[in-house]
Amino acid sequence: MQAERPLIGISVGRIPLNDRFIDGTQRDYGDRIADAGGFPVQLLGRTDLPLSTILPHLDGIVLPGGGDIAPELYGAEPAAETGGVDIERDRAEITLFAEAQAAGLPILAVCRGIQLVNVARGGTLVQHLPAVTSEPHLIVERRRELVHTVHIDAESELATIIGADDLGVNSLHHQAVDRVGRGLRPVAWAEDGTIEGLEHRDRRIVAVQWHPEQLPDQSREMRLFAWLIEQAGRRLPPRDRAGGGSWFRWR
Repeated sequence: MQAERPLIGISVGRIPLNDRFIDGTQRDYGDRIADAGGFPVQLLGRTDLPLSTILPHLDGIVLPGGGDIAPELYGAEPAAETGGVDIERDRAEITLFAEAQAAGLPILAVCRGIQLVNVARGGTLVQHLPAVTSEPHLIVERRRELVHTVHIDAESELATIIGADDLGVNSLHHQAVDRVGRGLRPVAWAEDGTIEGLEHRDRRIVAVQWHPEQLPDQSREMRLFAWLIEQAGRRLPPRDRAGGGSWFRWR
């Protein structure tokens, strides 16, 4: 019998395609989860779907990249450069984050994900980094390359996971964390001081601004997914998931 794989929920958004929408995100997230030993499951960003149906069956969560978060959710007026906003997804993910945290699930947040976590905890965002720094952060054409270095707090969970306090990363964002949310602390920074990593004090939430899923040849980056699966694996049966039995388990 094959070893049971932890189920990892990936929140997804609506992607416009011609005259319709597709629910999804980049395949890289699912591939990295599967490569690390997990089983990826997509979660639609809808506020009318009760998380109590699915959350008891999950072992971990990935909050992935995507469009900008609605500025009204952190008390700001939208800048001209803010775009790709889907406020229903924002609200659904904020609820998902809160309930997953309350359930003790490990959470890995990537790019938009770190921003979502910060907003969910009452923080704010820099809406357009070129307005406050001359260092480029949106380098789309080099998404699978290491384009700058982040410095990591040596005492952080992130440093323990990565095994270093400096790390080369890609850079695909024009927004970033501004005021840090409740219970979070910055643990990684770009050379210009832009926050590139956050953790919750219980060390069950690790959030990064870069895209490790797009750097599969970088072993240190892949340790983030290994961490998620290791943490999630500790939640596997034996147990009855809130009366759900074992109907939702793959072996």
